[in-house]
Amino acid sequence: MDSKTKHSISPTQSPQPQIRWAVIWLGLGLILVNNYWVFAMLRWEQGLPTTMSLFFNVIFIFTILVVLNYGFTRFAPHLALTQGELLTLYAMLSVASAIGGHDLFQVVVTNIAVVGWMSTDENEWATLFHRFLPDWLALTNKHSITPYFVGESSLYITENLRLWWRPVFAWSGFIIVLLFTTFFINVILRKQWIEAERLSYPTIELPHQMTTTGFFRNRLIWAGLILAGGMDLVNGLHFLYPVVPGLGGEFFDVHPFFTTKPWNAIGWTPIVVFPFAIGMAYFIPLDLSFTFWFFYIFWKFEMILGSILGFQQIPGFPFIFDQSFGVCVGVLILTLWGARLHLRNVLAGAWRGEKASESNEPISYRTAVLGLIVGFLLLVGFWGMAGMSLWVAALVFVIHFTTVTVITRIRAELGPPIHDLRAMGPDVLLPKMFGMRQLGARNLSLFSLVYCFNRAYRGNAMPHQLEGLKLAERAGVSSRRVGFAILLTVVLSPLASFWFSLHIGYKSGAWEVWYGSIFRRTQSWLTNPMPVDVLAILSMIFGAIFTFFLTAVRLRFVWFPLYPVGYAISGTWAVNFFWFSVFISYVIKWCILRFGGLRAFHRAAPFFLGLILGEFFVGSVWALIGVLLEKPMYRFIW
Repeated sequence: MDSKTKHSISPTQSPQPQIRWAVIWLGLGLILVNNYWVFAMLRWEQGLPTTMSLFFNVIFIFTILVVLNYGFTRFAPHLALTQGELLTLYAMLSVASAIGGHDLFQVVVTNIAVVGWMSTDENEWATLFHRFLPDWLALTNKHSITPYFVGESSLYITENLRLWWRPVFAWSGFIIVLLFTTFFINVILRKQWIEAERLSYPTIELPHQMTTTGFFRNRLIWAGLILAGGMDLVNGLHFLYPVVPGLGGEFFDVHPFFTTKPWNAIGWTPIVVFPFAIGMAYFIPLDLSFTFWFFYIFWKFEMILGSILGFQQIPGFPFIFDQSFGVCVGVLILTLWGARLHLRNVLAGAWRGEKASESNEPISYRTAVLGLIVGFLLLVGFWGMAGMSLWVAALVFVIHFTTVTVITRIRAELGPPIHDLRAMGPDVLLPKMFGMRQLGARNLSLFSLVYCFNRAYRGNAMPHQLEGLKLAERAGVSSRRVGFAILLTVVLSPLASFWFSLHIGYKSGAWEVWYGSIFRRTQSWLTNPMPVDVLAILSMIFGAIFTFFLTAVRLRFVWFPLYPVGYAISGTWAVNFFWFSVFISYVIKWCILRFGGLRAFHRAAPFFLGLILGEFFVGSVWALIGVLLEKPMYRFIW
C-alpha cells in the first residue's frame, strides 16, 4: 500500500498543523486504562504484548478509536479526530506500553522487591550484597515486603505507602531522565533517518493505513482479518472446550530428528506459524527479510561447525550475544559515519541556536544536544549516588545507548516482528570486558538493578518515540506537539506503572516467577568471580569486523542481499519463535513480486494487514476476558 497516503478519515480536507490539546489529555487518560491492562495481563497470565515489535493491546485500543471516529465523522463532525490526532494517540499508547511493559517496569517493580522477598539464610543474599543496594532503590526487608507478594492487603495503608515512596520516586525520576535522553537522541537523528534516508518503518504500516480513507471497505482486509481472527477464535474455544478441534499454533521442534553428532548441535529449533508475523514480515524489504531468516540458519550451522571442530566444549560458544553486540557497535559506527554531514549540521544549528520551527523538529537542536549531555551526566550521577564507580556508570550508559539506538535503526530499516537482544546489557558485558574482581562487589551487586532496564530490548521505548515522529511526518502535522505529547507520556507512565503494579500486587499477590534468577547470578559472581573473558571480547571484535565486511560487500555488489542489522538480531532467543513465519512471508512476497510485480504487491498488501489486525484484535479480546474474569484464557503468543 502507498505509505505516503495522506487522506484522513476525518471530515477535514487537509490535516491540521497542530494537535488539539484536548486530544493529548484524552491520550493521557487512555494511558491509565492501557497500563492497568498491561499489568493485569501479566498478573493473570494473559500474554506479554510488549515482547513484540507491534503491541497488540495498543492495536486493539487504536482500532476502537478508529471505528468510533468513523461514527463521529458522520454524526458529530466537531468531535472527529484528524489523522494526525489519531496517530498521536497511537504513539502515546505505544510509548506508555513500552514503559509499563515486560522489559522495563514489570521487571523494575518486581525485582526491587524480589531481592528481599527471596532472601533466605541459605542463599546468604543479606550477607553477600544487601548492604550494597541503597534502600531508595531496593527493598531488602522480607517482613515488610511480604504483603506485596502474598496479596489480600492494600497499597493504601500508611506503612505500605511509607515503604514504597522512595523507590517509586527514585526509579520514576531515573526512567524519565533516561527516556528524555533517548528522545533527544531521536531528535538529533530524526531528519537523517526520516527525511534524508527515507527509511521504510514497516512496523507502523498498520496503524498508518488504518487512518486512511476506505481502509475497512477493502475486502482483502476483511479476508485476512477473518482468517487470522477466526483461527484465534477457534483456538480460544479449543482452550475452553478441548472437544473443539484447534487450528495449529503449537510448536513443532525439529531438534529431536537430529540425534547424532554433529547435527544434534543445532539445539531447539521450533517451527511455528503466526499469521500476524507473516503479515508484518510482508512489509519488510525483501532482502532484509531474507537476512532475518538466513542468519538464523547461519547460526545453526555455526553451532554444527563448532561441534565438528570440538569448540562446543568452550563455555559460551558460539558467543552469539557477544558477536551481536559487536555487530551493534559496527552498525552504530557506520550509521554515524553515514550521517556525519547531518550531525555536523546539528552541531552547527545547536551552536547558532536555530529554532525548532525552522527545521520541523519537535525541539531545537541546541535543546537536544544540551539535553543529551545533561541527561547523560544526570544518569551517571544517579548511579554514582547509588554507589557505582563513575567510570563504570559511564560505560553502562554508553553501552545502553549504543544498543537502543541500533534497535531504533533496526526497526526503522528492517521492522522485524521481534528484536530481543537479551544478554547484551552492560550488566552482562562489563564483567566479561574487565573481569569481576576489577569491578568489585559493589558494582557487581548494583548490576542486578542495572539489569532492570537492560534485561532485553523487545519493548524498548526509544523506537516508539521516533516512530511517533515518523507518523507525524506521514500525517503532515507539526512534530512539535506530537513530541510534547510523547514527553508527557514519559512523565506519566512510570508513576502510573508503579501505581497499578502495587495496587494489583497488594490485592492479588505480585507475579514473581523467575525474577530472582538475576540475584542468584549476583550470588554466583560474588562467591566465584570470573576473570576477563578474552574469547567474548574477541567475539565482539569479530562481530564489528564482520559488520564492516558485509557493508563493504554490499557497496561493491548491489545485488548482495545480506544486511548487518539482520545478523545482529537473528541469533537471539526470541527469533526462534518467528524465523519460520518470516521465511513463509518471504517466499510469498518473492512469488508475488516475481510473477505479479509491484502492482500485485500493493494490491495484496491489505490482506496481510488484515492478518495482523485479525490476530491482534481477537487475541486482545481473549486477553481482556481473562483479565475481567481473573483467570487464564487462550493466548496466541507466549
